[in-house]
Amino acid sequence: MDLRHWLSRAADFADDWTEQFGPVQPHASNQVSDEQFGVAFDEFTKRLSDNYPFFHPRYAGQMVKPPHPAAIIGYFTAMRFNPNNHAREGGPATTEMERECVAALADMVGFGPHIGHLTTSGTMANLEALYVARQLHPGKGIAYSSECHYTHERMCDVLGVQGHRLPVDALGRVDLDALDHVLHSGQVGTVVVTAGTTGLGAVDPIHEVVALARKHGARIHVDAAYGGFYSVLARAEDTVGLDPRPWLAIADCDSIAVDPHKHGLQPYGCGAVLHADPRAGKHLSHDSPYTYFTDSALHLGEISLECSRAGAAAAALWLTLRLLPLTPDGFGRILAATRRAAVAFADRIKASGELALYQEPELDIVTYFPTGTHLSTVDARSDALLRAGMAAEDDPVYLSLLRTDAEAFLRRHPLVTRDTDSARVLRSALIKPEAEGYLGTLHARIEKLAAEV
Repeated sequence: MDLRHWLSRAADFADDWTEQFGPVQPHASNQVSDEQFGVAFDEFTKRLSDNYPFFHPRYAGQMVKPPHPAAIIGYFTAMRFNPNNHAREGGPATTEMERECVAALADMVGFGPHIGHLTTSGTMANLEALYVARQLHPGKGIAYSSECHYTHERMCDVLGVQGHRLPVDALGRVDLDALDHVLHSGQVGTVVVTAGTTGLGAVDPIHEVVALARKHGARIHVDAAYGGFYSVLARAEDTVGLDPRPWLAIADCDSIAVDPHKHGLQPYGCGAVLHADPRAGKHLSHDSPYTYFTDSALHLGEISLECSRAGAAAAALWLTLRLLPLTPDGFGRILAATRRAAVAFADRIKASGELALYQEPELDIVTYFPTGTHLSTVDARSDALLRAGMAAEDDPVYLSLLRTDAEAFLRRHPLVTRDTDSARVLRSALIKPEAEGYLGTLHARIEKLAAEV
């Protein structure tokens, strides 16, 4: 699609729509000339050029990528009106779009009746879910793995809830024996499971956690901020090696956080939180003397910890889902490509003489390192490779690092000598489907850098 063409159409639509309300004389206080703006814009573009090429497959670092053109058009168009989805009177059209998007996300993860909304981030989505968990199980703690996102430990502090940090198995997934032990103590009311850890992309065995948690009367919250959209691929005929069992078990959990601004092709920030039981909304309900007058149904702000939120985020997601539905033939094709890319990249690394695979990828995050006999060597070479790739003027490559403790590293690679307490390894989130066609070039470049460091 031609982005310039549709941006122009979007601007024309906004102009035409505003004309129906009659002319408005702009106030002189906020007027600037084209000359003034030109000076500021030149400075702005120079500043903005100090950025990484997130759009290009040579950027294989963090889990970031540009939004889909449809999301850009949707956001830009709605932003002209600046709707606020906290209350329906702040954004009647985008409120309905948000409700439809949330229903689509609920269907994606297998929730039936539900309650939920978009958020500005996965952090806020997780905070709300844990807040509801505290309200439902007062005095009980929250259990999470040592590989989960740091937000859970932080939010336990915010909420005044005892957090129970659990060890992980050899693949970075929550240890079920440790979970069973802490649940047996009766001190835990909610278990957090992660569908795609930020570091490794590991997926907790949600299907097994559900049975354990229910046996002890505990709730289950799924942090699927990164991996949630893989629920689409888990329901495809060809899962590209993805184990569907954890994803199908999400339907039996109590709440979930998922970030459309990761795999969902949305601009930041667009997260979402969903509760499987609509009655969870009573723990968030509140009233306001100056809003909530335009609809007898609950407003989104009445079931949310957050207040003001951009209606443009809902518009962007709604328009994207009209073109790329949450089905195996829609978003599933994108996820299949990123998953194939990760598997193929891992195979290339395993066949390399300069690189070693840290762990088999479960989703589309691949971890690896330049070969070395000692942990300190692995650490130093990983850092040197990262820096050399970013500093190269003619053929840069952008990776990221993951710090691993010595015990975790040696569980996977026992022949490496421990001479330090931790080591950094390289990490690539192949979150863009374009990475699949670039793997040969990417691997060759990284292997060459490994030989030089």
